[in-house]
Amino acid sequence: MKITGADLLTMRLSMLAICASVLLSIAILYGSNRYANRIQIDHRNAQSLMDEAQNHLIAARQDQQNISAYSDEYGALEDHKIIGDEQRLDWMEGLERLRSQNLVGDFRYHIAPQKNHAVPSALESGNFGIHYSEMQLQFDLLHEAQLLNFFDALRSQINGRYQLEGCTLQRDTTDASEVPHLKAECNGGWITLKNRNTPP
Repeated sequence: MKITGADLLTMRLSMLAICASVLLSIAILYGSNRYANRIQIDHRNAQSLMDEAQNHLIAARQDQQNISAYSDEYGALEDHKIIGDEQRLDWMEGLERLRSQNLVGDFRYHIAPQKNHAVPSALESGNFGIHYSEMQLQFDLLHEAQLLNFFDALRSQINGRYQLEGCTLQRDTTDASEVPHLKAECNGGWITLKNRNTPP
């Protein structure tokens, strides 16, 4: 069988058509693969946005449940001035009222500047910053019960939350009278919770 020039032309055209078909198929496959990858990325992004929206919705529902469950407790904390700004002036006025009640022989106090309270990592303070105003007290006492009565009165008559850390008692040897006297030193501090979303 003899191949003529016309046959070569026909074969050449066929080969070009086959090559063009192969190239077109490769281009279509490449484009399809890129399109499929783009669709997968878009799907993952949409899924991520949907998951984030669902998490926000769940958090909002939990917040709503917490608000309804704890609104009374929250209101009580606000009423007792535990939530909000430092109430230093109120504390000082309250301590002077206690002084006038003569619950102890005499007492002196010092309230340090408020500072942020370091929260242990195991304790979650939520949306509240915990602030601490350290207060030291020195007492002149006739007996130990006066100290207990003083702190009972402090808790019941002064708004706020005073956290007593500890006290040391010692007999006052400088007093020459026959009535025994005690000196006490107590350390603790006023705790205030401040909502981090509240403007300064």
